[in-house]
Amino acid sequence: MNARLRWRKFVSNFMLGLTGVCALVSVGVLFLILGYLLYNGGTSINWDFFTQLPKPVGETGGGMANAIVGSAKLLLAASLIGVPIGFFGGIYLSEFSGSFTASVVRYAADLLNGVPSIVIGIFAYTVVVLPFKHFSTLAGAFALGIMMIPITLRSTEEFLKSVPRNLREGSMALGASKWRTISSVVVPAAYRGILTAILLALARVAGETAPLLFTAFGNRYWSNGWTQPTASLPVMIFNYAVSPYEDWHRQAWAAGLVLLGLILIINIVARTILARGIAVPRS
Repeated sequence: MNARLRWRKFVSNFMLGLTGVCALVSVGVLFLILGYLLYNGGTSINWDFFTQLPKPVGETGGGMANAIVGSAKLLLAASLIGVPIGFFGGIYLSEFSGSFTASVVRYAADLLNGVPSIVIGIFAYTVVVLPFKHFSTLAGAFALGIMMIPITLRSTEEFLKSVPRNLREGSMALGASKWRTISSVVVPAAYRGILTAILLALARVAGETAPLLFTAFGNRYWSNGWTQPTASLPVMIFNYAVSPYEDWHRQAWAAGLVLLGLILIINIVARTILARGIAVPRS
């Protein structure tokens, strides 16, 4: 009996140590990437990097102000496309759909979430770019918005389902309609989770490159409006990284550091909202 107990303790301690090592390796990979980006690109991050346009080929210095603004425009427009569709689709799955319809939509959303980003880029190129015969910010936002739909939809559904059923029943017992109950009771009760899902969807698409190569393409100058090619951080990183210029390589590392920092900030804000319940104004 003592031998069996010692063996169980050995297995328990071994597995505990193994899981701890795996956790440290997972965290270590993140810090290794951060450290590598800091080492290679930290010296290229300055005020000019955020405020100036790229220099012509052969000149050193310059910045990626156009790519930073372009990425912000792409994410804003993608949110206007993907978030409403995913949000209302999640409400439908949670509150109105039958079991068969819900299963089909969930399966389709999961398949869409697994489609390679380059395939979505080709689809957006065929649907948006070719008919209008030019690349544009809207075409890039269309591709990113498609990628945001399944994430927002499935997350919204799960958070709405987590709202206690007695809140719905209490509202309807007081005479509120189904839609009144959803808009006044269910959605406000789950708004922290829904907001977190939207932020995580933004973080998911912020670093995508392949769809933008087929849609927004790129631009070394400021992009006026929404119907012209626009620069973005992921595409600039790709172009600079494969170039033969050492200064461009340093700026690619710097842009990668900025992009990773943006994604980390979005994730931290999202998890803080979900964990601590930061108040968000509601009408």
